[in-house]
Amino acid sequence: MYGKELIIDLHKCNSKKFTRKEIERYFIELCELIDMEREDLHWWDYEGDPEGYASAPTHLKGISAVQFISTSNIVIHTLDDLGQVYINIFSCKEFNEMQVLVFSEKYFEGKGVTCQTVPRI
Repeated sequence: MYGKELIIDLHKCNSKKFTRKEIERYFIELCELIDMEREDLHWWDYEGDPEGYASAPTHLKGISAVQFISTSNIVIHTLDDLGQVYINIFSCKEFNEMQVLVFSEKYFEGKGVTCQTVPRI
């Protein structure tokens, strides 16, 4: 096996956690927890564009971010109006999926409705 991808969908989250500051803190704490080395962090959101945010459909209102790690990446998408977070972690370095799920639920104050691991071969 080359690595794995963990896919988590969290619902009923605290949308006050859906800020750049909180999401960056999530990445920092998560990478410490699973012993991953953080690299570049990239954002896509409506920061500085309140008109764009106001007119965006519900499924686009939120933050998307990619936290590159030395062994691949962590991607997050938030949906502000729905209180949902979608997380993908892809790494060729081993990590504990349940540890990530429990940490993510606690951090975003939500409940995992989907959690699956896809082996990458």
